[in-house]
Amino acid sequence: MKSRFFKIVGTITIINIVARLFGFAREVIIGYQYGTTYRADSIISAFTLPNFLYIVLGGAVTTAFISVYSKLDSKRRVEFGQTIFSYLFIIIGIVTCLFLMFPEFWMGLIFSGMSAEALSLTSKLFIWTAPSTLFLVLSIGLSGLHNVHENYHVSTFSTFIFNGVYLFIGVGLTPLLMEYSYALGATAGSVFMFSLLIYYIKKQQLLPLKFKIVRMPENKRFLKLIIPLLFGGATIQFYFLIQRMYASELADGAIAAINYSSKMTQFPQAVLMTSVTTIIYPMLTKAAGEGNFSKISRAYQQGFRMLTLILIPASVFVFMYAQEIITFIFQYGNFSVESTDATYPLLQVFSLAIISLAMNTYITRFFYALENTLLPTILNVLSVFGINILVISLFLDEWGSLAIALGTVISAFVNMFLLIFFAKVNLKLVVSKWAYIFKLAVFILIVIAILWLTTLVPFGIFFSLITGGLVTLGLILGGLRVIK
Repeated sequence: MKSRFFKIVGTITIINIVARLFGFAREVIIGYQYGTTYRADSIISAFTLPNFLYIVLGGAVTTAFISVYSKLDSKRRVEFGQTIFSYLFIIIGIVTCLFLMFPEFWMGLIFSGMSAEALSLTSKLFIWTAPSTLFLVLSIGLSGLHNVHENYHVSTFSTFIFNGVYLFIGVGLTPLLMEYSYALGATAGSVFMFSLLIYYIKKQQLLPLKFKIVRMPENKRFLKLIIPLLFGGATIQFYFLIQRMYASELADGAIAAINYSSKMTQFPQAVLMTSVTTIIYPMLTKAAGEGNFSKISRAYQQGFRMLTLILIPASVFVFMYAQEIITFIFQYGNFSVESTDATYPLLQVFSLAIISLAMNTYITRFFYALENTLLPTILNVLSVFGINILVISLFLDEWGSLAIALGTVISAFVNMFLLIFFAKVNLKLVVSKWAYIFKLAVFILIVIAILWLTTLVPFGIFFSLITGGLVTLGLILGGLRVIK
């Protein structure tokens, strides 16, 4: 069982890395083509709402769907699945139509601080990206159906297809469509993603796909789960939305700079978290249904160890090599030295939140598996909409974009400590023994000292990054092998 788990995680991780690299390459090329200009802001902003609903609503649907669906017999599964996807099609279909009918209203509502020129372009691009909302939300729901049947490769590969098509069309059609190529790429990618998931559902006969609504008690149970999930299950996406809303009040290019830097810190934790939670969440719900608390407790501690030993060294590396990273990856074409100077300090601040954001997502999954959704929702809302916005509001005028990044860091750490505390009190889950915490603290000091020494060696940018990266990898492998 353990060997199979790690094989699946390894395969899913590889596919996720490639898919994420496609998405990351898209950001790099946008930087090359448009730098930190209002055009880059508009390309990024036009996809914000579809992507937000894809992650937030779709993620909530998937989590609630797996929790309920996995505990039903075969007949009830069919009726429940058809009912949920029928409701989802109606609701998201209406939302998509509203996006298409009133694009200026929605973009003006979220990005009110944009210049008139940037807001006009964003609204026009939004008309092209709006249809992706329907296909993206339905796709992530269908991915949950595949995951509960252990078709992890299909759901993960669909994300690979989405990012690949998005990148191919966005870059390939730029000479013809300019900024609009990326908007078209987003919608085309979502259609391909949706089609792939549908094809394998029909091929494997997982669920008869037809419009059907059945009244059943599981619908209320699903609704009870999904409402708090909408606010508590997608913390990172709420951070992104708030970051872009406040950045729209700053000079042109602020949204782009924040986007480039936050995506850099999102990559390591997103790949690992997506791979682990794709596999572990269905297992957790099954263990919860069986009342196997010891299995849940072991998974909790093993996940904490893996996350800390991998992500903390990665965070230190990103912080110390932030300027070199941005220069090497982005500083080409229209991404100037000034763009680098505006972006790398943000990357340093955002790097401090890598471990806390990953832990928040991880611990929250355990609350959801045990169908305790209210408490993590309250904590997430308090952190994102309370502490985060408070920090930004206090320091935005003085520190500009750095205040936005600082708000994410402080609120994410507060949220992490609160989740760890209440997981212990309410779920009886102990994240780790004190002996491991002490070893981890020593390990962190060693990591900081060694990586700091590597920055003193006078290599060029490329060789500095290679050296620092290899040293970081060695520290991670050493930590996983030695620290128990």
